[in-house]
Amino acid sequence: MGKTAGRWVTVAILVAAGFFSRLALAQGAAPPSAAAETEAEKRERETRTACAVAICSTLHNHKPDSGEVSCAVTKTWRKEVLVKILSKGKVTWPWGYARCMTDLKFDRATLIKGMTLPEFEAQFDTHNIRCELEGEKETYEVKLQIQPKVSFKQGKAVKASLNWGKIEAPTLAKTALWSATAADNSFGVLQSTVVEDINEFIQTKCMEAKEEWQGK
Repeated sequence: MGKTAGRWVTVAILVAAGFFSRLALAQGAAPPSAAAETEAEKRERETRTACAVAICSTLHNHKPDSGEVSCAVTKTWRKEVLVKILSKGKVTWPWGYARCMTDLKFDRATLIKGMTLPEFEAQFDTHNIRCELEGEKETYEVKLQIQPKVSFKQGKAVKASLNWGKIEAPTLAKTALWSATAADNSFGVLQSTVVEDINEFIQTKCMEAKEEWQGK
């Protein structure tokens, strides 16, 4: 696998795992950068926070117990943030920002069963993720599909799979992406990461916003 294709695979995994778990819903303040938070980044963060509060309310208050939690979220990763994240895996980042978008949709009854039943396997809807990568002369686009499945035990995630579906990407990366996602579908190479991130969201991120959802 070439270096460029390998970078695409890393980006795809980062994005897909992140949108379903903590990265897209993380509620922190401004991005970890010397530069000030832009208005666009602020709007993105506020939207993600509102979405996270709605999900946390269902998870912990167990109400409302029907309908869906649905919200369109966007996450822009600055170049310096991606450089730092990917450097841990000794992967370089040749582009600028990465901006990813998806419409999150979770059945409330399914979320509540995951938190209240002794054991429960939650099957979620297919999520379409679209990412833009800033190049020197043009913007590259990657489209991904995941249909997450999570097994809960005593209110904690114990097993998870992203179940990759359709992928659209530049020719250079598509073969590599198919290989990587097929391996994840078959062997669950991302399972432990997704499980860890889901539990962190439920137990830590939700508690950080407790005042906003408690009693609603």
